[in-house]
Amino acid sequence: MKKTIKYILIGVGIFAVVIAIAVGYMFWMMGQPVYTFGSVNTAENLRNPLEPPKQSDSTSWRVESDITLHYDVYGSGKPVIIVHGGPGIPYANTWKGLAPLEEQYEFYYYHQRGAGKSTRPIDSFESKNYPKNVSELDKTLGLGAQIADIERIRRILGEDKLLLIGHSFGGFIAALYAAEFPDKVEKLILVAPAGMLIPPQKGNNIFDAVRAKLPETDRTKYDALMKEYFNFGNIFSKVDSDLVDLHTQVGRFILKGMGYDYSKMGTPPTPGGWSVFAVYFSTGKSPDYRDAVRHITAPTLIIHGDDDDIALNGSQQYEEYIPNAKFVPIGCSDESTISGHFIYDDCPDEFATTVINFLADE
Repeated sequence: MKKTIKYILIGVGIFAVVIAIAVGYMFWMMGQPVYTFGSVNTAENLRNPLEPPKQSDSTSWRVESDITLHYDVYGSGKPVIIVHGGPGIPYANTWKGLAPLEEQYEFYYYHQRGAGKSTRPIDSFESKNYPKNVSELDKTLGLGAQIADIERIRRILGEDKLLLIGHSFGGFIAALYAAEFPDKVEKLILVAPAGMLIPPQKGNNIFDAVRAKLPETDRTKYDALMKEYFNFGNIFSKVDSDLVDLHTQVGRFILKGMGYDYSKMGTPPTPGGWSVFAVYFSTGKSPDYRDAVRHITAPTLIIHGDDDDIALNGSQQYEEYIPNAKFVPIGCSDESTISGHFIYDDCPDEFATTVINFLADE
């Protein structure tokens, strides 16, 4: 009897150790980047080939058989692809600062997969297999998939090289595309690109910077929201609309911390849900893409608003690590206007002049 109890206890102990190891591994995996630089160029970890299927619609691009990307196009001339930020938040309106260029350039504002009017291929997960879900999420909506879409867009348009503009988190995606496909980018413009090139430090990341800017009365609610926002251990019990709601709430606090009144801004198309968290899994908790962006060969312009101190560290990272990148801070001639994160609308005249000069410079 004693031996039986002993064996039972040993078995329970071994089972507990196995569970502990599995749980520990799961959380370790959550911190590791899923996206590996160079994997898109070699078509690794993608659901489908880089070659897009046959096109059949004038308002969307079919990048995979089951995924289309909605776009709005303005102007005429050489195509320019605009990669929106968020992540996963398409623009409510065209950029005022690009309007003066519409006689020479054709601007494509596309909605990334999983956001806005583009295909949202995942609503929920039935499986309790965490690593399997992470893999499916990354292949379907992650950073590699977003980078691959830019290459598919280039092929659909039939352009040898792209003129590429990325804003905020879209700047991060655009920079990685330019690094993966350096011979496919003619010029690269990054507008307040997200500080994702190096591992974020406590107190030196956008979420902590926003908290420091918020009134004391908002911080308790913000802290609770952030705890839920990054509760990745429970994430696969949610549906896409749950994550859209979370992302929307966090976005309002971020806008407030940046000095904007979200109630006075245009209502954007429905933000991404799973697509947002897919790119978080792709980068992990300790992203380091400094060596990656050193592969960029295209002339690169980094534009940053004078009052956008929350995102300044990010822009400076790109200036430091992208070869021959040019950093241009912009302030508004109207001193009553904020020169902030949405500098293309805050100071449209100054923004337009800066972009025109860069694109005209041979």
